[in-house]
Amino acid sequence: MIPTESQDLGHFVILGGGTSGWMAACMLGSIFQDSPVNITLIESADIPTIGVGEATIPPFLQFLQSVGISQREFVQATSSTFKLGIRFEDWLEKEQHYFHPFGGIGRDLDGHDFYQIWQKLCREGHGSELMAHSPAAVMAGASKFIPPEQMPNSPIASAAYALHLDAKLAAEFMRTSAIKFGVQRIEATVTGVEQHECGNIARLLLDNNQIVAGDFFIDCSGFRGVLIEETLATGYDSWAKWLPCDRAVTVQTRSGEKAQPYTVSTAQDAGWTWKIPLQHRVGNGYVYASAFCDDDRATRTLMARVNGDTLNTPRVIPFQTGVRKQIWNRNCLALGLAAGFVEPLESTAIHLVFKTLALFLQHFPDKQLDPILQRRFETRIRREYEEVRDFIVLHYCTTRRDDTAFWAHCRNMAIPDSLQEQLEYFRRTGQLLLESESLFRAESWYSVLTGMGVNPATYSPLTNALDTDKLAASLSSGAKAIAQCVTTLPDHEAFVQQACPSVARRSASQ
Repeated sequence: MIPTESQDLGHFVILGGGTSGWMAACMLGSIFQDSPVNITLIESADIPTIGVGEATIPPFLQFLQSVGISQREFVQATSSTFKLGIRFEDWLEKEQHYFHPFGGIGRDLDGHDFYQIWQKLCREGHGSELMAHSPAAVMAGASKFIPPEQMPNSPIASAAYALHLDAKLAAEFMRTSAIKFGVQRIEATVTGVEQHECGNIARLLLDNNQIVAGDFFIDCSGFRGVLIEETLATGYDSWAKWLPCDRAVTVQTRSGEKAQPYTVSTAQDAGWTWKIPLQHRVGNGYVYASAFCDDDRATRTLMARVNGDTLNTPRVIPFQTGVRKQIWNRNCLALGLAAGFVEPLESTAIHLVFKTLALFLQHFPDKQLDPILQRRFETRIRREYEEVRDFIVLHYCTTRRDDTAFWAHCRNMAIPDSLQEQLEYFRRTGQLLLESESLFRAESWYSVLTGMGVNPATYSPLTNALDTDKLAASLSSGAKAIAQCVTTLPDHEAFVQQACPSVARRSASQ
């Protein structure tokens, strides 16, 4: 018999490094390290990465585990600190704050949802702070930390956490890991792209005279989308009508105070500022709408808020919120900024890279590129992006602020139909319309809705079958147990310095 050519994908070409490129290289490299599949990553020293995504959400730890990266070694190499959630300041009204914690809030009782029980008790005069029942929120408020998995069966066991990290150091660490898996790195700039007659990408022409052919291409070239857009003309769906912020100014400062185990997001006149504490420095930024604020004013606003010596010159980054019309088009998958962008209010950028890769692997094609696989993938990843979009819009559209033109606009703007339905259902029933694979679980929605003063008209009538006094005693006991447990935990910064001190910080002090 004459052997037929294999239809398996034999060569992946990744265009662009940075966090998204090296995440892709790590995932593919770890899967194919013992196979004949080749993986090549092309990155240019002349094209800087954006590198401002310095906060993550809990699923990122799953990524590290999936590619065999030691969390402790990663934390040390990337100067990371731990993150239990996000503190939102001045979003509902000025001088008001709330917390969005990771992990569980309370415990269901006799099959009844905790939030419904909490609503019932609040209405019957047994009110308590919702965050008193969140282990992550109580830990954050006390600046305490220990990985919850180290204390199973304790009152803090349901907490979850993520990392604050240095994006540049993270990319470098993952590059080292990917190369160990056998990924080939080429330092060059793409000067041309050749396509097959059918329109698929065939090969990349580089400025070092190399020609790199591939079966499948992953575009991590940032906002330009060299392959997904400039070559394949995929198109882009803008979400600017729901998310008016379109620029960010960033600056790094020297660490001058204790690193808290949470991100701080503070509403400003035309957007919001962030503060992300690392072991060796602090990341600061202002996300704003250029229709309501110019770059100079935004820079002044940011610089007036930072503490400590600045380590670089403030940098302005324009962006457009939205997503490609196809994230997987022909034999090209877009990742990171090449795929789309939702402002980093809930630190979802790195997660969307991980989720895109995971869904692609679930729908892994051969050279025939079955369109059914592509359609299934597109449906699911589009849903993921839209869920993130809706959750971000929720923070804006529920504000009571109208003290600036920006906040008056956000308060009165139209919102996506899917979010409108979610809000109406919640206000009427106290419940949520969530799917089993939703990124943001009910606890996240309840935290933001409660923090933004959105209260339902009622609660589940099934909870009326439960004894109010017993419920109140149970919730009070649970909150006390969390508070008492947290008092025994180490200070966050002390834990970091004892368990996983930064390589960068140690080097700087020597």
